[in-house]
Amino acid sequence: MKGRYLSLAATGAALCLTAVTLTGCGSLSSLTGDNEVTLRVVAAEYGDNPQNTSATYWKDLAGAFEKDHPGVRVEVSVYSWSEVDAKVAAMVKAGKAPDIAQIGAYADYAAAGKLYTAEELLSVQTEADFLGPLSDAGKVKRVQYGMPFVASTRLLFYNEKLLTDAGVLGKDAKDAKGGWQPKSWADLEAAAKKLKGAGVPTPFALPLGREEAQAETMMWLLSGGGGYTDNEESYAIDSAENTKTFEFLRDKMVGQGLTGPTEPGKLNRQDAFDAFARGEVGMLNGHPTLLKQAAQKGVKFGMVPMPTADGSEHPTMGVADWVMAFKNGHRKESGKFLDYLYESKNVTTFTNKYDLLPATTSGYRAMEAGTGGSAAQLKTFLTALPNARLYPVGKKSWAGVSEDVKTNIGKAVQPGGQPAKVLEDIAVSARVADGQR
Repeated sequence: MKGRYLSLAATGAALCLTAVTLTGCGSLSSLTGDNEVTLRVVAAEYGDNPQNTSATYWKDLAGAFEKDHPGVRVEVSVYSWSEVDAKVAAMVKAGKAPDIAQIGAYADYAAAGKLYTAEELLSVQTEADFLGPLSDAGKVKRVQYGMPFVASTRLLFYNEKLLTDAGVLGKDAKDAKGGWQPKSWADLEAAAKKLKGAGVPTPFALPLGREEAQAETMMWLLSGGGGYTDNEESYAIDSAENTKTFEFLRDKMVGQGLTGPTEPGKLNRQDAFDAFARGEVGMLNGHPTLLKQAAQKGVKFGMVPMPTADGSEHPTMGVADWVMAFKNGHRKESGKFLDYLYESKNVTTFTNKYDLLPATTSGYRAMEAGTGGSAAQLKTFLTALPNARLYPVGKKSWAGVSEDVKTNIGKAVQPGGQPAKVLEDIAVSARVADGQR
């Protein structure tokens, strides 16, 4: 989910697998009839091994679609998150854009006039089924080009044993109603101090390394009452609220030795997740993929909304990955395939497989009604989705701004760092890139 996310290279499922190209039926070398249309689809890999590769999902989906739509063939190429965006960019540059791409960002292509609008592609029922915040995030100048594929939200994870041993939780914590319920940053700081006193290597993991610094940053900005943009959707990265947020992180969390031995600017998200799964981290911000990773290692954990600066409610962060259709002359066929992709059964098959959240109301309701497995835990994330704030992905400048954050935000929390200056530098570059004065 690039927003990672979240992309989802923002949900944490990026792979280094070789590309897998498949069709619903037949081989790539098989000939199509004179009246057949072949849709070329490029998709991202969400699995973490060959046994749970996304290629299996797409093969089954394409095959079922072809049976119901004679005359349309679907060829899908699946690439790892580390290369899928670049692959599509190269195809577009070479004049060989795929018909449909499921990747991390769409705004550049929309701004260049290369995409069909959602209205041109989808049935009214499908278009209306997208969750509001996700649909809005897919718009450029109020026109939707990006169709949300899957989503995730973020919660604060904590290690129950470590917090219990440190005296943050009572010995009967597992029987306490709701477990630990921190509301403010003061609660977070107090718990981290107790964890440090108990010898926990990393009381609070703060991954501001390159992998997903833009996500960790946004979570903190929102919880401090700020964000990347203001209410008018103009960049406001250097706002007073954002500066105060990073002063808190520099002085109270990093400055008091509460973020562990690795400098936040050099700590990547997956390394933080791995350390949590080893029982070395007391608290960290996480998304749904951490559920399975921690459970597989036997870590008993709790999840709560991210505490805020003063304890008042603020939006959580959401991340979505995107589907788009290029203007290749196959508007009708692409629209039919996308309507099929977004049928509730197909949405839930994918989200259930990878512990992700649906981007549609029908998928949301199906997950809400689900039981067993990780369904109950996922509902905690699901509850936050309708009101979540997403990256400003509708801005074609966002990719560059995100890269700037990844490169420089860690400097703001170093001892002696200057949050106001770091944020101002990022903000000035963002406004120039966005055409703001």
